[in-house]
Amino acid sequence: MKAFTTENLRNLAVIGHGDAGKTQLVSSMLHVAGMPGRWGKVDEGTTVTDYDEDSIERKVSLNNNFAHLETGDTKINFIDTPGYAAFVSHARPALRVADCALVVVDAVHGIEVQTEKTWQYANEFLLPRFMVINKIDKEHADFGHALETATDSFARSIVPFTLPIGAEGDFKGVVDVVHQKAYSFDAAGKATEIPIPETGRDIFERTRERLIEIVAESDDALMEEYFENGTLPEEKIYPNLAKAIASSKLCPVYAVSATTLVGLSVLIDHIVEFAPNPATHEAEYGFKDNEMTGDRIQRKYSNDEPFSAYVFRTIADPFAGRINVMKVVSGKISSDATVQNTSRDVAERLGALHVIAGKTLEKVDSAATGDIIAVVKLKETQTGDTLADKANPIVFPKVEYPEAAIAFAIEPKSRADEDKISGALHKILEEDPSLHFDRDAQTKEFILSGSGQLHIETVVKKLHDRYHVEVALHPPKVPYKETITASVEVQGRHKKQSGGRGQFGDCKCIFEPLERGAGFEWVDKIFGGSVPANFRPAIEKGIIEAAASGAVAGYPLVDFKVTLIDGSYHAVDSDEHSFRAAGRKAFRAAIEKAKPTLLEPIMDVEVFTPQEVAGDIMGDMNSRRGRVGGMEVRGKQQVIKAKVPLSEMLDYQSKLNSVTQARGSYHMQFSHYDPLPGNLAQKVIDEAVAAGRVRAHDDDD
Repeated sequence: MKAFTTENLRNLAVIGHGDAGKTQLVSSMLHVAGMPGRWGKVDEGTTVTDYDEDSIERKVSLNNNFAHLETGDTKINFIDTPGYAAFVSHARPALRVADCALVVVDAVHGIEVQTEKTWQYANEFLLPRFMVINKIDKEHADFGHALETATDSFARSIVPFTLPIGAEGDFKGVVDVVHQKAYSFDAAGKATEIPIPETGRDIFERTRERLIEIVAESDDALMEEYFENGTLPEEKIYPNLAKAIASSKLCPVYAVSATTLVGLSVLIDHIVEFAPNPATHEAEYGFKDNEMTGDRIQRKYSNDEPFSAYVFRTIADPFAGRINVMKVVSGKISSDATVQNTSRDVAERLGALHVIAGKTLEKVDSAATGDIIAVVKLKETQTGDTLADKANPIVFPKVEYPEAAIAFAIEPKSRADEDKISGALHKILEEDPSLHFDRDAQTKEFILSGSGQLHIETVVKKLHDRYHVEVALHPPKVPYKETITASVEVQGRHKKQSGGRGQFGDCKCIFEPLERGAGFEWVDKIFGGSVPANFRPAIEKGIIEAAASGAVAGYPLVDFKVTLIDGSYHAVDSDEHSFRAAGRKAFRAAIEKAKPTLLEPIMDVEVFTPQEVAGDIMGDMNSRRGRVGGMEVRGKQQVIKAKVPLSEMLDYQSKLNSVTQARGSYHMQFSHYDPLPGNLAQKVIDEAVAAGRVRAHDDDD
């Protein structure tokens, strides 16, 4: 592949709602541009960017994938992002490295939920946008309605750069508003210039006027000229379009059909003409080390700057091994270079550089500032890492993913699966940083968390298909705890004589409840030698061991204080083991009188919801024993804050999707423990007994 200068690169993240036709659009643009290979189609499972079996089977993009086309001296890099709710967070790293977003909208449905979400992601990264209204050839397609929904949804100057000629089955051409030309298209997507139709010419004239007005608004001097003359000369319009787009003052809209290829060649030409190149950005900012402290430093998008790159995607390829995909932020890099992973403070030898198209890697000798390249088999580098010149270190901030919305306990089906699961999941997590996997220290369960049930199900399928690991999913256990509610004084006496040396330990203790979150407190108030000092820690240890198994349902007992006040010992038979057993017996004696109860975890929950369904969300929160603590408006969304028991939130994502038509989101974090109401506590106790989690105690220890 030939080398491309920074000014001739275009990096586009293709975003939008699921089924808007993003993957087919990319595939069809490659075909129209004359790229090698057959015309890939989603329905046939032959597109460049959806190449893994699961994506082909579901006809759903599961992660960011890559393609590129060459037209003249320009290379356009596409990052095809998922549009379904369970995977849409992957659009964030794509937008982090893109220089422009290509927002794909379904002409039948207009702006949809994930269009809004990905648009908001693009806002976070201050990214310029092109909009494509796709599927204009479909039944009930309506370019005007789709454009209206976009204008209503987004506070931005959205103006058609092409207008459709015909609709539904008669969609055969477009009018180029910028160059004031019209085109029809043949079955291969080739454009032929035709006269601008008289039908709809008034719409063309109004759109042209609106375009000139927005160009004028983008610059004070132009605005003054516009007010004086009522228009702008052609030589002032065209050069300022790219500036208005790059400064996010203008979002051009294109009428296309990715399946009939109508409008695509004009779209490609306009991307070359008007989409910002990487050097349009002034600079990227980072820090000197991984602590992210101190003064910010910058890297300009220039080949003359020291090398730096941001790794935004990792692919676990069964043949090539780990593939790291990165954007060159500054400087120029060649094959076999040694660079510093500044995120991990280790050196990495890059080996061969590649451009990536779906599952295909093509070697290149070097890459300029702004290009997207892939490197295989780096030893330490992961998604979110920065690579840089060792003499000029910089660490770029990592992309933050939304908090996991759903969690499942994941259980290997056999001992062989248990041995393989950790390594397999580690490779999957390298590919997908939005997943979380850990072990609950209390329940001893492996917990897999993701953005939705479909997200988790695809992981389970990947474990089976790629790594031959069988697992079962079930809802995670709620980490209840136990405590006492009354103060008691008890004796723990352990005596055992069975010939030879016996066992003897004796202690008197006061057990008292403590406030929530206080944990365990031990106080030694023995004066004198009723229990030798070297045996007293064994009493504490015995109580702590017993508390770990709980009092009523097998959950750890917390928030209590034990004061050792007296005891006795035997000069021959007493030892550490005997006093540890005495401590355990003191604990069991205490819980018979100290009125133990169950505690449940309470979560701080924030729900983001459209304002029109906020009342329904609050009602649902109340039904979940939640306590709503406040509401506020953020943009077009209502934010509801509440404290809700964790046990009531395990199925919340599906309910929220139902009430908000998947437009809502939430996150939660642990707040505190509260007593579980009696009727619910008894149910948990009964389940613990039935499951055998409550152990019978051996009096002899």
